[in-house]
Amino acid sequence: MLLTLLGYTQTPHTLLWKISGKGITRPSYLFGTMHVLCSKDALLSDSLRSAIKKVDEIWFEIDLSDMAGMFSSLQYMRMSDDKKLSDLLKPDEYARVKQYFTQHASMLPFSMLERFKPMLISGLIEEQELDCETTDGMELTIMKESKTWHKPINGLETAAFQASLFDSIPYEEQAKELVKSIDSTDQNKKMTRQLVDLYNKQDLDGIDELSRKEDPGMSGYMDLLLYGRNRKWAKMLDGMLRKRSMLIAVGAAHLPGKGGVIDLLRKEGYTVQPVENKVSNREQSVAAAASRPSAMSGSSGQITPARMR
Repeated sequence: MLLTLLGYTQTPHTLLWKISGKGITRPSYLFGTMHVLCSKDALLSDSLRSAIKKVDEIWFEIDLSDMAGMFSSLQYMRMSDDKKLSDLLKPDEYARVKQYFTQHASMLPFSMLERFKPMLISGLIEEQELDCETTDGMELTIMKESKTWHKPINGLETAAFQASLFDSIPYEEQAKELVKSIDSTDQNKKMTRQLVDLYNKQDLDGIDELSRKEDPGMSGYMDLLLYGRNRKWAKMLDGMLRKRSMLIAVGAAHLPGKGGVIDLLRKEGYTVQPVENKVSNREQSVAAAASRPSAMSGSSGQITPARMR
């Protein structure tokens, strides 16, 4: 059901948006994801299920079905010039980072991680902050549903491109932010709980506001990580929306505000309307989520570390 825009002074609370107008014969849909969530929160509404069934193709930030491409992108996750984390930090800072990963197991050994770009290492810490038994991502939940209808999966970017973004941010600055994350675990967990709460409430304005505060040290790189990518996607989508019906599922922080994907598509001449996105039977959906195969749980495959970017 479409929500009326009349009477709203704020963005309606929904993550699902219908795209029409400008010569489109069949509508497309835009959905805001959270890349890593507790499994109990990674649920599909009836409206989102319907959108997945109706469209021709599913588009994520990266093609999550291309496992070979994602594995090959590991080479782009490493710092250039054979740098290591120990080259960027003071001995006591390096010791704190190493201790953290000794106490918190990750999928990759620290000996491999310490050659990764520090912001990518930060992404692993964000997963730890969720404090839940099993994690999932909205992208993976959508992809599992899309397999029922044999929908092709595509990506607006490549994993290699996402990893390359961090070559434009000095490794020293990334390393400092990594240490801050480890030294501010309690504060970060509080912010994570706030983000999850806002996401579950589908409050895009709140997500937009909190995302701007989330990484104060990275505020100078918002155009690189967020707004520049939004502009690129809007131009790409303008060339595709009249040719096919799509579900475009990207990090929720990309949707709201001036320079968000909703705003940019409207400026391209499209009508972008909110769609009600309530999970009709949450208890039943949570039980179904718990029974889903867990082989892909634990990571969305996204490279960008912030959960909604």
